[in-house]
Amino acid sequence: MMAVAMALDALFADGNVARDAVYTPEGGAPVLVRAVARRADDTTGFGDARLWSETTRIDLRVAEVPTPRPGDRIEIEGEAFLIQGEPVRDRERLVWTVDLRPA
Repeated sequence: MMAVAMALDALFADGNVARDAVYTPEGGAPVLVRAVARRADDTTGFGDARLWSETTRIDLRVAEVPTPRPGDRIEIEGEAFLIQGEPVRDRERLVWTVDLRPA
């Protein structure tokens, strides 16, 4: 097993970093997965203005969620979200980063 994959397995297993989540593909059955939440603020340029907004992004393992799509549902600690925009995979193609919006 690659060292990167082993490190990611440890990261997603760590209860201080990752959380249990329920992933439900649109029209599919719910699946229990692990997710690393990244609720960072985002600054977007719009002309001369800079707009600040809260974002909700999470990382999901490709091994658990092979094809996340916009509109799929994620529930984390009782909060429900929908994937918005196209998910992006990391360079090693092991982790998806998805943007979420409240469901």
